Amino acid sequence: MSSKKVQHHLYKNKPSIDLVQKSIQAAKKLSGRELDEIKLIAVSKKIEPNKILEIIKLGQKDFGENRVQEALSKWPNIQKKFPHIKLHLIGPLQTNKVRDAVSIFDTIHSLDRLKLAEVLAKEFKKSNRRLKCFVQVNIGEETQKSGVLPAETDEFVEFCIRECKIPIIGLMCIPPANEDPAPFFAFLNEIARRNSLHDLSMGMSRDFETAISLGATQIRVGSAIFGPRNDMR
Repeated sequence: MSSKKVQHHLYKNKPSIDLVQKSIQAAKKLSGRELDEIKLIAVSKKIEPNKILEIIKLGQKDFGENRVQEALSKWPNIQKKFPHIKLHLIGPLQTNKVRDAVSIFDTIHSLDRLKLAEVLAKEFKKSNRRLKCFVQVNIGEETQKSGVLPAETDEFVEFCIRECKIPIIGLMCIPPANEDPAPFFAFLNEIARRNSLHDLSMGMSRDFETAISLGATQIRVGSAIFGPRNDMR
């Protein structure tokens, strides 16, 4: 059994942020990126506040949520106690939720269409809060997934930066579930480089080591830290 399979077997049976952090360091060393900063985003969707607090007390600072309403239901009280925490929206954003999203999140990873860019730009100006944003790329061109098509990404990035004055820091993707993620991560890296974007939000519990080897700067890890998710009560 390969070391990666052993690691993920351990995650499945004993989720641990310590194991994840050790795997990040090992992946960085293996790919010659020891000096690079790779941000670990602990994905806390459907995770109860008491479990989130346990991870915060272990030193974790960045957390990711998929839904604006869920974030609003549990994060304001946590943020009052731990104002240093950074919150990332990693799921789809509806235009009618933009105001709430801008009020609670620090980074948006799912900017994926012109209308959303325009609404975000207006809210940034109105609220005087300019969140860092990733453009989500539908890297596998899957009909059921959100994201800008790879062939349209250059034009969309330019529109967001020049016309909407949005601080685009990088690209995000979710590769097709049943395929080798490596070619898709490499493709996203290529698109980012030609647009002079430094950050790549890619890699989850099952594939973050591969993502690191191909240039990820932010990885989104949930089940390997928190274990299987249950609906919040």
